[in-house]
Order: sequence, then C-alpha cells, then structure tokens
Amino acid sequence: MRRTRILTATLALAAGLLAGTPPALAADSARAAIAADTYTWKNARIDGGGFVPGIVFNRTEKNLAYARTDIGGAYRWQESTKTWTPLLDSVGWDDWGHTGVVSIASDSVDPNRVYAAVGTYTNGWDPKNGAVMRSSNRGTSWQKTGLPFKLGGNMPGRGMGERLAVDPNRNSVLYLGAPSGKGLWRSTDSGVTWSQVANFPNVGNYVQDPSDTSGYASDNQGIVWVTFDESTGTSGDATKTIYVGVADKDNAVYRSTDAGATWQRVAGQPTGYLAHKGVLDAENGYLYLAYSDKGGPYDGGKGRLWRYATATGTWTDISPVAEADTYYGFSGLTVDRQRPGTVMATAYSSWWPDTQLFRSTDSGATWTKAWDYTSYPDRSNRYTMDVSSSPWLTWGANPSPPEQTPKLGWMTEALEIDPFDSGRMMYGTGATIYGTENLTNWDSGGQFTIRPMVQGLEETAVNDLASPPSGAPLLSALGDIGGFRHTDLTKVPSMMYTSPNFTTTTSVDFAESAPNTVVRVGNLDSGPHIAFSTDNGANWFAGTDPSGVREGGTVAAAADGSRFVWSPVGTGVQYTTGFGNSWSASAGIPAGAVVESDRVDARTFYGFKSGTFYVSTDGGATFTASAASGLPSGDSVRFKALPGAKGDIWLAGGAADGAYGLWHSTDGGASFTKLSNVEQADTIGFGKAAPGASYQTLYTSAKVGGVRGIFRSTDRGATWTRINDDAHQWGWTGAAITGDPRVYGRVYVSTNGRGVVYGDTSDTGGGTDPTPTPTGGCAVTYKVTNQWSGGFQADVQLANTGTGAWSGWTLGWSFADGQRVTQAWNTEYTQSGAAVTAKNVGWNAHVAAGSSVSFGFTGTSSGTTNTKPTSFKLGDRTCAVT
Repeated sequence: MRRTRILTATLALAAGLLAGTPPALAADSARAAIAADTYTWKNARIDGGGFVPGIVFNRTEKNLAYARTDIGGAYRWQESTKTWTPLLDSVGWDDWGHTGVVSIASDSVDPNRVYAAVGTYTNGWDPKNGAVMRSSNRGTSWQKTGLPFKLGGNMPGRGMGERLAVDPNRNSVLYLGAPSGKGLWRSTDSGVTWSQVANFPNVGNYVQDPSDTSGYASDNQGIVWVTFDESTGTSGDATKTIYVGVADKDNAVYRSTDAGATWQRVAGQPTGYLAHKGVLDAENGYLYLAYSDKGGPYDGGKGRLWRYATATGTWTDISPVAEADTYYGFSGLTVDRQRPGTVMATAYSSWWPDTQLFRSTDSGATWTKAWDYTSYPDRSNRYTMDVSSSPWLTWGANPSPPEQTPKLGWMTEALEIDPFDSGRMMYGTGATIYGTENLTNWDSGGQFTIRPMVQGLEETAVNDLASPPSGAPLLSALGDIGGFRHTDLTKVPSMMYTSPNFTTTTSVDFAESAPNTVVRVGNLDSGPHIAFSTDNGANWFAGTDPSGVREGGTVAAAADGSRFVWSPVGTGVQYTTGFGNSWSASAGIPAGAVVESDRVDARTFYGFKSGTFYVSTDGGATFTASAASGLPSGDSVRFKALPGAKGDIWLAGGAADGAYGLWHSTDGGASFTKLSNVEQADTIGFGKAAPGASYQTLYTSAKVGGVRGIFRSTDRGATWTRINDDAHQWGWTGAAITGDPRVYGRVYVSTNGRGVVYGDTSDTGGGTDPTPTPTGGCAVTYKVTNQWSGGFQADVQLANTGTGAWSGWTLGWSFADGQRVTQAWNTEYTQSGAAVTAKNVGWNAHVAAGSSVSFGFTGTSSGTTNTKPTSFKLGDRTCAVT
C-alpha cells in the first residue's frame, strides 16, 4: 500500500525541484529590500503519514529517543507530552536533500550529543553530497560536516541499519557505513572530520535492480549497520570488538577485535541472505541477526533469524518458522535490556494479510506470535488496537478475513523495546509509529494495547493545497495517503478522502463561487483517477476516466462548478460539463499542460506548457496560445487566477539557466509583466487582504533580495516581507502555497516530507480577526440530507441577520426523539441528554452581517421518527427557523 512513496517523492523532485536547486545559480537581479515578520508555525495535524525506518533509544538516559524518516527529517521524543519534536526544520532550500535521514545515533556517554547522517538520494536526483550533522543540545541546533559521497535516506535498503554508531566507551569515535561502494568511514573527533577505513575489506555488492538506468534501484546498498560490543572496552578507551553488516549475501558480517585496526569476515556465518540488522545482547554474549533475501523496505520473500555466540563463535538458526513457510524477510529486531534473553523481530515485508511480530524470552529457542490463525481465515490476536487518535489509519477499509483493519503494520523495519521499560515498545510502519506501554502482558497471556505514538511527527509529501472561502479552511492533496479535509487544523481528521481512495492525490480545486463543489485527481493502481464532491469535500463520488489515463495530472473547476477541465497523464487535456460522466478532448492545447480556471468567469480556463500560456473562453473546448513572451521555457511552473478579478493571473516558476521568477497578468494572460524584485519564485497563492488593503495578500516560496524563504506581499508585489526564518525552512517548499481567504496573515505551505505547515502572523494576535460580541438577529435552516435505518445526516446553516459581525457563536437546540450526535464537521459539539450545543471552530468564528456559516453532523435515531428541532438559540437569543 505504501509502495508509491518513492514515486511521490521522485515525481515531485523530477518535475519541479531539480530546476530550482542547480549546482550554480544565475546572477541575481537587483536585490530588493525585504522586511521581516514574526510568525508562529504549526502543522495541520495529520500525525504520521509516511515511512519511519529507524527508532533509536539512548542507552543511558531514560525517555530519550529519536526517530528518523526517509524524507521528512528527524525527531526527538518528548516524554512529558508523549509527542515528537522536529529537529531538522532548519534545513534550507539549497540543501533540501538533507531532510532525508539515513541513520541517527544517540551518544550514550554524553546524552546531549546526537548525530544524523543525511542525504536523500545517491543518484542524480539529489545534486548534493550527504553530510553528518552533529548536535550537542539534543538536536536543537546543528553543525554539519559534508561528505565526499551521497547518502540515501529515501533509497532502497533504507530500513536496514543503523549505519551510524557512536563508540559506547570512547564517544569521540564514530563509524558510518556508506552506500555506493564508498565503504566504511570513521571519525575520531566526535564527527567533525571523517576518513575512510582503508583496510575494511568489503564495500558491498547488493543492488536491487542492476538494469535500472536511473541509478535508483541499481545502487550498491553498501555498509548497512555497525554494532559495538560494549563489554570489550572500558570508559575512555575505544571498544575492541565491532561488528559491521555489509550488503553482500555471501559475506554479510565482519568483525574487528582490535578497535578497528584489522577486520575479518566472521567465520561460519549463513549465506544467501542480507543481514538487515545486527543487535548485540552483551550480557548474554549473543549477536542477533535479522536476514532477508532482499534489501527492503517493500520487497522480501524469504528470511531467517540467526544468533551468534560471541564467546564460542557458534551460529544457531533461531527462526520462528521454517524457511519454506516464510513469504517475507525479517528486519525489525530488538532485545530487552532489562530482561536479557528477551528478543523480538518483525516480518517487515508481510503485506498480506498483515505484518507479524515475533517474541522470545529464551534467547530465540522458542517464539510466540502477535497473532495466530485459529481456524483459517479467523485470527486470534495477542493485542488490541486503538487508533482513535489517528482514525484514518483504518483507511476506511472493510476487508475480508484474515485481513483486519487497522493493520498491525507494513514495512515494519524499525522495532525497539525501551531499554529502561520492558513494557514500552515502539515500531515504525509505512504510515506511522505504533507502540505499547503494556508489552509484558504478552508473556502473561493477556493482551497488550497498540496505539499510534506519532503525534508531532508529520511526514506527508504535499502536492497541492486549497483554502475555500467557506466550508473547511484547508483541503490537501498528498502523496501516499491521498489527502484530507481539515475542519480544524489542530485536530487529526477522521479519514482521508475516500470513494475513491487515491494512493496519491496530484491536484485539488473548488468552484470559487460555489465552494461546496470540489474536484480532485490522483493515482490509483486500478480504478478512476478523478472524484467529485458537492459538500465541500466531506463526501466524494468517482467520476469516469477518458481513455488512456494513467495518472492524475492537474484539474480545474469552473468558477460556478458547472464544468471541469482535466489534464491527466496518459492522454490530452479534456473538458466536461457536469461531473465527468463523459469527456471531450480540448483543442489547441498540448498534452501535459498545467490547467487552472478563472475565478470569476465560469467559461474561462487557462493552461501552460513549455513556455506558452493558453486561454479558453468556451469552457475548455478550445484553447488559444497567448502571444505573451518571456515566460519560463520549461514546465516547472505553477500559476493561479486571483479570486474576484477576472483575468488577473500570477505565474511562478522557471529555472536558473533561463527565465525564473514571478509574472503578473491583468488581461487574461494576453501579456505578462515580470516582477523585477523577485529573483526566483516557485509557488504563488492568495489570502485575505491586509487591514486597509483592497487587493488580496500574495504568498510565495521564492528568492527575494538574495534570500530564500516564504514571502508575503500586501501591495500587489511592490514590496515583500519574509515571514519564515532560518529555523523554519522545511527543505523544499516548491509544490504549493495558499493563504486563507478568511484570516489575514494565515498561510499554508507545502513541504516534501514535513506535511502541511501553516503560519499565523503576530500582527493580528496569531491570525485571528477581532470582531464585536455577537449581537442582532439570527436564522437557522436545519435539513436532513440523508437517512437510513437507525441513523441520519443533517446540515445546519446559521445566518447572521443582524447589523454587526460575530466573533464567535454557540448554537443550542434539543432533540425530541432521543437522537444522538455521533460525529460533526465544521463545529465542536457537546450533548447532554436531548440538549445539543454546537460552537464555532477557530476558522469559522467570524460571521459578517448578512453572511452565514454551515456545519453538519451524523446521528443515531432510536425510534422510527426523526423529528426536526423546532427551536434554536444563539446564546440567549432565539433564532428564526427557515
């Protein structure tokens, strides 16, 4: 299910990023003076959403733990809040690849020290070499040492490890296993300088796919883990015995017994498999190894577990199942430091019906499983799962046994028992971090409870963003998990988009004057690639694909929602009236063009391809090439039409070896003017106008005044204010940006692995608009929109019929027939008996005079009747019922 993650990142980078991060930049235009503003930055909560290939606990300080992600940076566990704190948000645009973390190491001698080996790709997708980052304050700030080779946090084999390790006796010594045939590297000055261990005998030879000409799957996965035997050293002296894992099926494990002076292949070792992990229980003198026939994290068809007795050199196959019964490889591997002899492992590549966890309390002599078949397809689980904090982890699925939802996991290469607490375990999956705090119930025959332990770790790759003028404040298009409708930015949505559930959503749009009409397009292995909503994205139905569609591409909704233009991958630009039951080819515009709609004229659409701007005035049936010149010649371009002004278009993009920047058109694309004060720009978005301003606020990810950052303009681009800072850069932010049309200063920023970041300006007290206390009249429309046996759905519209604006609202009513609200959107609700109270969420508190706000809910009805409420109160005022 998460196999598309690499495609998401790769396509985003190949389509628009490499052009924006060249080895050398073009000369800057005249530099503009830029102001600065203080912003508060947060994530729109999704919680997780990507692969966590590594979790590392410090061995000497309780509750100190780190997690690494493949493209979204590193995190530190905060025990007091049970949340994760991001540590690499300071990585900037030019170093975007350093958000991929191939390994992380926590110093057990000095727990304040932590190291991260960073770099996203070893092939040409990432133009820069890798680096080792070091921190003496637990990742609050970093120093960096560049390496003479690349590292691959998002490459095949990224779940093996850890490749970076600190000597537990002499902590100034570190080792790093490199990919691409670069060998083993060592630092003797706490990571400041590095040199290759020249006498290490094997650089590895395993590649996933030698025929891959891109260099992605054909790279040598190299040295994959380093493990110290701490019992062979004393404090201050280098550890004598070191084990190293190599991606070589015939020569997987090497050892030094003289602190790295010489190295030998460990005799008697098994062959035919790759050693994903090597974990040493020094107290018992056992080195445990998890083997797979493939490098992972997606593949693996066979695997074994082995135990090596360090004192005698004896190898023992301790696999929990016969080799013939494996259809997966082993990878996740951990020991209980409080209970020597307790070891656990994962079947990381068991995609169906589920992953598997194995546990032994006698050093691998016998094993039990997290789940067993009773009578196929029925299962008996030793665990219960509670995903109420991240309910989307069910994927809205209703699978047939033996598959269950939510799944125990997939891509489970990270597995760690807390070295100070036998009851706590965490493991990474392709979508989250799961964990338990009562693991020892497993041994007593009881059930242990698994919950997401991922809050604060946001790891989605964002392709597109939309903020409608009413309804939900944020609609997102995401890689791997499709996207979400956020009615409250501080809460995890209950479900991603479904019906259909795209693996990746590539584009999302709404009708500007009818924002309940929403369209999204995306990728799906089999099934439609387009979906529509008539309730602002709360519910969806699939459209029909024109022939030849392979991927989502871009899509645009007419201003009134009456028609749509779609530019999918695999066929040319198409248009339709209604909701896509049939499509017709658009004339005059090339396949692959980016498409957008005018936000006023429902029959006007725009397109861009290879330096040419296209305009349609007949609803997308025909396009005409504009005479506008000087636009970027490549396809790394994003443009939008301004709401409320016909033909007002802003275009951002380009490449450093050609036209690159921000352009503006006020004549429907017939001509464009380049802004001289913007050197480079990659996104453009609009938000609520500043107080006293008549033109909407502009937002862009750009280079202005020689500085890369997120910028805001309240005067049509005449001047710019940088609103992020060096501590908040998030690597690459070139996919999408949008302001909020309802809250001045609020901006939503896309990242490639750190989710949706949103910022509020300090100028308005954190992005809220002060308005008078609610006064005047009100009116309510209550409508049951759907009903079924025992349940119903209702929509409520609350209108401000007075003369003053509201800064917040609370609406109350009572049910007559025992109805109970079960779920609500666009409101926070409470219910006591028959009485229901619904109040605003943060984004819809402000209701202008003459305007209205809508919310909805589902409920249960105990009897055969479902009488509508007849009386509604706004505070102490009774509202008219319409």
